[in-house]
Amino acid sequence: MSQNANGSSNVHDLFDLSGQIAVVTGGAGDGCGAQIVRALAETGATVIITSRNSKKAHKKAAQYAEDGLLVEGRALELCDEQNIQDLIKYVVGRYSHIDILFNNAAANHLEPFDTISIEDWNKVLSINITGTMLMSRCVAPYMLKQNKGVIVNISSIYGLISPDQRIYGNSGLNSPLVYGITKAAIIQMTKFMATYWAPYIRVNCIVPGGLYNNQDPEFVENYIARTPLGRMGGLDDLKGAAVYLASEASAWVTGQNIIVDGGWTTW
Repeated sequence: MSQNANGSSNVHDLFDLSGQIAVVTGGAGDGCGAQIVRALAETGATVIITSRNSKKAHKKAAQYAEDGLLVEGRALELCDEQNIQDLIKYVVGRYSHIDILFNNAAANHLEPFDTISIEDWNKVLSINITGTMLMSRCVAPYMLKQNKGVIVNISSIYGLISPDQRIYGNSGLNSPLVYGITKAAIIQMTKFMATYWAPYIRVNCIVPGGLYNNQDPEFVENYIARTPLGRMGGLDDLKGAAVYLASEASAWVTGQNIIVDGGWTTW
């Protein structure tokens, strides 16, 4: 990394991820995962994306490769600790190190609070909370051995505040209790892991607001009306935060939540 005359690093170098190896769970999907993968790969990292569906992971990786990005797809069962350990061993065996982990994969279930089954409730808890814990716990020994690593967890504005059910209208959408509980837990988990593995592993959290994805027009109108910046999140709005937290630009940042929501949680 080049330094200026006063000993400080060039800002372009601080954000450069060339040579870094990153794993992004849920990286074969759209939304948050797609933005994270592109952001890391566009700044030089080699990115391993995971999905329960092996075909989906490899197909998505091939699409990124068409854009000249270094992305590899792998199958992963997020609730299977042995499967997670095997994935991490594969990554380290192939690339010799692992530098960045994004815990992005998440499940949701839109069944109303009054009727959601215990089975569906526990499934969301196991993927969103236990899966995040297991991924982090399995990757930590390798990062500690190299005295350096970055973990970024993905929460949600509904990990901070309760959803305004009125914005959903007759869209059939909602944000259920089980989802908000898991996203709140991820924020606490971030703070715990940041202090537990300091100073070697930095652990931070991104708290996204709603991303536009051709939702019901009534919902979009209501959501925008409550957003100070007057729109939902776009295709690039999470990329800056992702690169910042993954790179040396945030070398003195740990245990923090970066809220990227157009001001939604300000009101």
